[in-house]
Amino acid sequence: MSAPVKLQEFFVDPARLASGRWCHTRDRQIGEGDISASYSADKIAEGRVRSPFKWQNALWVSVGGTSRGDYRAVQAYRIIERKFFDGTPITYNENARLSAAARGRPEGFYHGMSVKWGKLDCVLVGPASLFLPSEEKAAPEQSDIFDLL
Repeated sequence: MSAPVKLQEFFVDPARLASGRWCHTRDRQIGEGDISASYSADKIAEGRVRSPFKWQNALWVSVGGTSRGDYRAVQAYRIIERKFFDGTPITYNENARLSAAARGRPEGFYHGMSVKWGKLDCVLVGPASLFLPSEEKAAPEQSDIFDLL
């Protein structure tokens, strides 16, 4: 069995990782960061994802979070339009049948997975990265490249 791949780590404003809290009055989540709000592991089996977050001129979706001590970390994959994917996309069900082999790939379990974001056909691209809270609040990323999507 091969050694696990070390995830690339990115440090972001902790507010982007906040899980927020449920507001019964407004019937919605309040104070949830954009990275946490992109959590899509529960939707990927259905072939869909929630709205991605922006990081370093790319779009990403969260596939899971973990607590490390006093802070929260989020694992995420890039998401690209299918026409830009150089490979053969795979569905969640096809990938799940591969089980251990899929989980052991260096690119990660979700790499190459075909999903829809709204009406757009997309593919998740690995390897996954880990988003961690920075010690100082970072300025919000200023990028308008994806505002046209």
